[in-house]
Amino acid sequence: MAVKNAVYRRVYVWEFPVRLYHWVNAICVALLIVTGYLIGKPIAIEYGNEAYQQYWFGTVRFIHFVSAFIFFFNFLVRIYWGFVGNTYARWQNFIPWKKSQWHEIKEILKVDILQRDVGERISIGHNSLAGLVYFLTFLVFLFQAFTGFALYSSMSSSFFPQLFSWVVPFMGGDFAVRQWHHMFMWFFIVFAIIHVYLVFYHDYVEGRGTTSSMVGGWKFEREEDL
Repeated sequence: MAVKNAVYRRVYVWEFPVRLYHWVNAICVALLIVTGYLIGKPIAIEYGNEAYQQYWFGTVRFIHFVSAFIFFFNFLVRIYWGFVGNTYARWQNFIPWKKSQWHEIKEILKVDILQRDVGERISIGHNSLAGLVYFLTFLVFLFQAFTGFALYSSMSSSFFPQLFSWVVPFMGGDFAVRQWHHMFMWFFIVFAIIHVYLVFYHDYVEGRGTTSSMVGGWKFEREEDL
């Protein structure tokens, strides 16, 4: 919990490209989940109009495809920014190479699962557990992009989707790719629920502006911890 009468200093943690990536990614993931679910299990809507006047499913697919392209290229920008951004955006925060990072992971698990008070200083950027989870999530991002564009390649002659056409035979056919792609949609649903909960929870237990930092970029740190 926050220490009473402690002096806090503002620290600029999340640069604008990181914040922009986060919110564009969040919107795209939400659209992809909703439209992906409808594509996998379409809703039967009956009209008295002619078929050509009932293009709602085509619109759903269009939104899914556009969101997928934005999602993919937005992710490429984030990969680039992991090499050129500030210290909090760098890739070393996502892969726990150091013993101290694994120690922090154990401490965060005690806080998140056992609901213990924060006993030690937590990294002001991504804590080690969050960084590791985000890295694994990035791998799922790539998997979804590869399988999604592979499925799209069968209905598009465009150059870019055709780059992923090899994925379908590699994974055993269109049905297998579709099933895996749909299954990992549920990963994003579960991840989003847990992510939102932990953001608010850590904002409460740390008192360092975790929630607002992804809007303004600033967090707060006790001066003795800097």
